[in-house]
Amino acid sequence: MNKIFQPFPIGGLVLRNRFVRSATYDGSAERNGCVSAEQLKICSDLASGGVGLIITGITYVHPSGRISGFQNSLAKDDCIPSFRELTSKVHNFGAKIAAQLFHAGIERVKFIKSKDQSALSPSRIEDDLLDPNSYQVMTEDHISTVVHAFGEAAVRARASGFDAVQIHAAHGYLLSQFLSPLTNRRTDSWGGSLENRLRIHLEIYRQIVASTGGDYPVMIKIGVQDGRPGGLSFEEGRQACRLLAESGYTALEISLGLRGKGYSKSEFRTQITARDREAYFRPWCKEVRPKVNVPIMIVGGLRSFSLMEEIIETGDADLISLSRPLIREPQLITEWQRDPAHKAKCVSCNKCFEALIKREPFGCIQERMD
Repeated sequence: MNKIFQPFPIGGLVLRNRFVRSATYDGSAERNGCVSAEQLKICSDLASGGVGLIITGITYVHPSGRISGFQNSLAKDDCIPSFRELTSKVHNFGAKIAAQLFHAGIERVKFIKSKDQSALSPSRIEDDLLDPNSYQVMTEDHISTVVHAFGEAAVRARASGFDAVQIHAAHGYLLSQFLSPLTNRRTDSWGGSLENRLRIHLEIYRQIVASTGGDYPVMIKIGVQDGRPGGLSFEEGRQACRLLAESGYTALEISLGLRGKGYSKSEFRTQITARDREAYFRPWCKEVRPKVNVPIMIVGGLRSFSLMEEIIETGDADLISLSRPLIREPQLITEWQRDPAHKAKCVSCNKCFEALIKREPFGCIQERMD
């Protein structure tokens, strides 16, 4: 059997193959944060389509970290029954599923409608377009509350039947903000040195271990370099990966930190029209892989099955993480198992993402036009 389709372990969790559906916000949750019928179908289609591990999209752990009115929540017990239905359906098709635990940090400013609310930020941010009254600099109490919220959300995830959790520490959200020297200008033990800026990531891991008993897989999606000048350097990002792996995180998904301007400085680049434009985070994975003793997930513009095989064979990464191609073709993994020469239909236009911003239904716009 092709190595990419063989079972693969992450800690005590064994996946049926090396394919991961990278966390994908679908804008389809119920208003109360519970799982909708549409989300049940999305994940059932992915599981029946051969994905080894499904990671849910940005599930907020505390109301202060919510960024959408149509976002899943593990901030309270209320949604556990709906999540149990979701995990049961996925398991019935032989796949595993992890909850991505999320806090927006200052990005919540984009969601807040009332002047009575504010977002949380590691520190003051130099941005002329940002109202200084729209956010608060986090106090020790704020940080403690958020850390404990991650732990409590992990307990709810386990009670819901999730096989693991993934901490979202990429793409400019709260944990990226703490890690980046652009957005973390604190002078206490939560800022300054790399170790201090990474402290909240490690405290969250310890809290989850303490809350869940220590045998529950805790993965992390880590932004290893910012898309803005003067931000997190890859050298520091690589060191952060080593420290996270040594602390006990069971797998690292390598991605971007703070987003820059335009898609070219984001995690979802466009114009993936040739093989040499795919796997744009591969150089980062290749450098991180020898420094850590846990599995590495590669994400970013992967379209060609032959390239994915090469990445696994060379050891540049251990798991293949896909998002946009599986929006277009949820059965893609089964299709590749049947025909490795099959070409993914995703054209990397990002119209699926743009439709979500307009509150249009989740899915591939190109497919609707065909």
